[in-house]
Amino acid sequence: MATAPVWSVDPRTGKQREQVAVEATAQEVDAAVRAAHAARDALTDRTVRAAFLRTAADELKAAEATLVEVADAETALGPVRLTGELARTCYQLRAFADIVDEGAFLDVVVDHPDDTATPPVPDLRRYKVPLGVVAVYSASNFPFAFSVPGGDTASALAAGCPVVVKAHPDHPALSELVAKVLRRAAGRHGIPDGVLGLVHGFGAGIELIKHPLVAAAGFTGSVRGGRALFDAAAARPVPIPFHGELGSLNPVVVTEAAAAERAEAIGAGLAGSMTLGVGQFCVKPGLVLVPSGAAGDGLVKSLTDAVSDTDAGVLLDHRMRDNFVAGVAERAALPDVDSPVTPGAGGEHTVSAGFLTVPASRLAAEGEHDLLLEECFGPVTVVARYEDEAEVRGVLSRLPGNLTATVQLSAEEAAGQGRGSEILAELTPLAGRVLVNGWPTGVAVAPAQHHGGPYPATTSTSTSVGGTAIERWLRPVVYQGTPEALLPVELRDDNPLGLPRRFNGVLER
Repeated sequence: MATAPVWSVDPRTGKQREQVAVEATAQEVDAAVRAAHAARDALTDRTVRAAFLRTAADELKAAEATLVEVADAETALGPVRLTGELARTCYQLRAFADIVDEGAFLDVVVDHPDDTATPPVPDLRRYKVPLGVVAVYSASNFPFAFSVPGGDTASALAAGCPVVVKAHPDHPALSELVAKVLRRAAGRHGIPDGVLGLVHGFGAGIELIKHPLVAAAGFTGSVRGGRALFDAAAARPVPIPFHGELGSLNPVVVTEAAAAERAEAIGAGLAGSMTLGVGQFCVKPGLVLVPSGAAGDGLVKSLTDAVSDTDAGVLLDHRMRDNFVAGVAERAALPDVDSPVTPGAGGEHTVSAGFLTVPASRLAAEGEHDLLLEECFGPVTVVARYEDEAEVRGVLSRLPGNLTATVQLSAEEAAGQGRGSEILAELTPLAGRVLVNGWPTGVAVAPAQHHGGPYPATTSTSTSVGGTAIERWLRPVVYQGTPEALLPVELRDDNPLGLPRRFNGVLER
């Protein structure tokens, strides 16, 4: 496999900053995976794992100034946004350390023999064990939270799985720095450097998913790239789980009553959400169903005013900028599509925010307007004006799976009167997170969070954010009729580790 230099590039100018590395060869990928595989025993002790995760958070925080400076130079996301994202990442690492300490994620179940049952029940003891080496494919738009130290890495390490990260080409220098920080944290607990591998290059990503010692993979990126890796994971001689986040339109339904009640607030809120981070959030609202008539007109005017006041911004790289400019131009050229605020090129290196409007009837049936039902990465959204509830249902029926779906209701509808519950029922099959009178941008790291959704939002039913993300990297094992002396300590009757468990049908905490 041919290698090439890996450059750090400033998206504000398009100029190369420095050569960071070279693309990994097949042999180097193999070495990284084998080193990770060899490090897995160092993660066996849950106490060590939890301490490692907390030290990793501390070390990242200590290096904050340098990390934020490099991240901003490579992504143009700004120090304020990046400082907050790093804080979220550190919080996430500590949250997984708490989960490891608690031990409920092991799902321990003990059933003693019962000869009176039909059929008889033997001695059965079940818990979950780590899968092995996890391949993590970094995202461009969250250089901390969905990259080298992000949720996939944190949850995999918490599960007891070593990680090999395929660095994103948009922030290679930051990836190298963060990997060094995490390895330093590992070393403080006697864990080998190999527990966190890092490789660069498109070819390295292919070699990684094919490697026989890779047991699972996590991905955040495009539908095209994610689907190619998903297919490769399934085509292996031994297929592996592939947890991919691929793309999402994140539809919003605004009821006529909500538009009549607070058009200005909804328009301003939509503008803030769709332009946040220059429209580069995976949960950006990309399709908004707004009623025709005066109430909807007021919302569109509010949106127009707010978006018009938004400054041009820099996307993560010039390829994304070119795709955005071409994508919005193609959409704007469709029949019956208007552009109250024209999105597109804001300058040589920037883009300007805007939005498109279209009659909802154009989207309710298959045709040339199907392009408007595809995600366009950047600061743009599509406002579909509907005449009646049938058109809303028609458009929703044509949508693929999404990470989020939102409904804006009036106060009366939110109190249970009107179609609020019906709309929620229509949105629930479309998304993993359903919002009422909020905006989807911003994914809280919390035990109840679910960041996933029906395909193509994700390729599995799991979440990549929140405590249950750890479940992706575990598999259940049952021991039957095993003498106490041979059992893993987690499954012994006296429960020396004090784990939460279900013991003979009774939940113990």
